[in-house]
Amino acid sequence: MEPLRDLLVVDLTRYLPGPFASRELLRLGARVVCVEPPGGDPTRTLAPAWHAALCAGKESVVCDLKESAELARALLARADVVLEGFRPGVAERLGVGPLDAPETAVYCSITGFGEGDGRAGHDLNYLGWAGMLADTAPALPPMPIADLAAGALGAVTEILAALLDRMRTGRGARLVVSMTDNARRLVSYRQHDDRALLTGALACYRIYMTADGRHLTVGALEPKFFTRLCELIGRPELAARQGDTAQEALAAELAAVFARRPLAEWLELFDGEDVCAGPVATLAEALPPSEPPVAPSLGEHTEAWRAELAR
Repeated sequence: MEPLRDLLVVDLTRYLPGPFASRELLRLGARVVCVEPPGGDPTRTLAPAWHAALCAGKESVVCDLKESAELARALLARADVVLEGFRPGVAERLGVGPLDAPETAVYCSITGFGEGDGRAGHDLNYLGWAGMLADTAPALPPMPIADLAAGALGAVTEILAALLDRMRTGRGARLVVSMTDNARRLVSYRQHDDRALLTGALACYRIYMTADGRHLTVGALEPKFFTRLCELIGRPELAARQGDTAQEALAAELAAVFARRPLAEWLELFDGEDVCAGPVATLAEALPPSEPPVAPSLGEHTEAWRAELAR
């Protein structure tokens, strides 16, 4: 399915949130053209493999917005969707703000703290302000949740809704996505019950080390799953302690059991059983083999777009 086929997305963003968002729109069929500065998106040099994964299949146009935004504004005039990630007010000063796009365009700004708040920040800061790190600090989250979930996917959700509304009204939209505010929304279900039920409070919902130094995920929240797990590991009496207040003592006993066998043996034992257990897979194990993606070279499509816009 390519529900966004024939739609043009002009991506003015850099780094991770915006490019991830436009990659999702590309996956849904949109044509995506990235407007890059003369030196390119910084990820081209900081993390080339990440850049390739995010930008394969897109088009690259070079435009020095500080010198002349004429080419970028011409692209905006054709755009169905515009993505930008500058600090609030910068896009307007560069001549590529929402008023420089047609009224039919969905113009989306991905910000750290929202419209009018120009504080500097990155994913970790947004998560900290949102209250998302309290259970696990000082450990870092395993992925940039604010960038990808609150920022990129939050933007995609709003953009798709605005495009749907445009089908009814013919009007575009001005969207502002705050990664901090959206991260707060992700944790807001805990506002009136702040127990860390899924972040370490329960022994039946944890990660345990196995004999070979690998790790096993156990998510046996429901009593029937935990009961069967305890039966299979040879400790059926532990099932009655699932709701005890002494969760650390229960976790210690489970840890001692799981430390006796390598991961593969536990997976074989649990195969076909309803126990909600699995491996902590490496990326190499989790992702199917594939050829490395190839991003467009910097400015590869600049002249082609100049010619197309001149017609």
